[in-house]
Amino acid sequence: MLKHLPHVLVFVVFLSACAAVTKQEPVTQSIANNPSEPVIVSELPITDSTALSLVEQPRFEDGSFALTPGFYEAEFKSYCLEPGTPDPSRNDAYFLSAAGGGRKEYVETILRNSYDAPNIDQKHIQLLLWAVVSKKEFSKLPGDVQSTGRQLLNSKQIFELNGGMMGMVKTVATMIPSSGGNDIRKLFDLGTQSYEAYERIAVLREPSKISRPQFKLTQWYQHPDGYYLRYYPESYKKTRIQVYVPENAQPVPDSSANFIVFDPSSMVIAPANSNAQKLGIGAPVIEVVKSVIKIIGNDKRPPRQKEPTGRQKPIAGT
Repeated sequence: MLKHLPHVLVFVVFLSACAAVTKQEPVTQSIANNPSEPVIVSELPITDSTALSLVEQPRFEDGSFALTPGFYEAEFKSYCLEPGTPDPSRNDAYFLSAAGGGRKEYVETILRNSYDAPNIDQKHIQLLLWAVVSKKEFSKLPGDVQSTGRQLLNSKQIFELNGGMMGMVKTVATMIPSSGGNDIRKLFDLGTQSYEAYERIAVLREPSKISRPQFKLTQWYQHPDGYYLRYYPESYKKTRIQVYVPENAQPVPDSSANFIVFDPSSMVIAPANSNAQKLGIGAPVIEVVKSVIKIIGNDKRPPRQKEPTGRQKPIAGT
């Protein structure tokens, strides 16, 4: 994705705490003994209920944010990743979910690269994601969807989605209901041009089935890196994310940096209490002008499976 970024001047800035918080420890509790279950928070020491704009904080070139202790929020474009399930409602509490198999790489690449492609219609990105998770061969997609794919995926990934590498495409949708995926694939086979036709199959307009009412929409989720999240999907297309970073959050190992790395595009969120949509998080709904900065001190980041080449420099909103 770095090849899409222009060469810009490097500015030097200091990161400092940006919101009024106390040093009181958050009160957490685990709903279940299963380590895959979300850890929810019954109380957070937020003394100022006004959240700072997340998109105005320093950024890395891959779209992730460098956040100092404080309370933040922003709206992000989100995408349906589980065709054949209900649209989110205000009864659905959302938390982080694991994305397994080959699907994770393709989905994460599309979502991450969408940050640098503001001119691509969100519907075209959604159609590409539906094609990926329904295991449709890339070469048989409509021309506009292929064009979107060439902008957001690399040549190796497109080759794999055409069945290369011993049919790696078969691993893409291991967690997708077969009925929704099959029906979406049939629409692509027919060359259907209507986005609404795909949407009617992928996003059910019916109430989700609440199975675990102990999970509430307003509860915070404790991220393993020491900060806290909660999600408010307006629909499958848009999700408001709130982030609270406590004073004692130190997720960057062997580093003196006073920030945590928050990476929305690496996240898949799923309802903790119902059968509603599983969602991928894309670019912010409202972007700000970005410029490359350099954080004073050690800017070492936690490793990711697919780290872009070259040293990562944060990007700041202006």
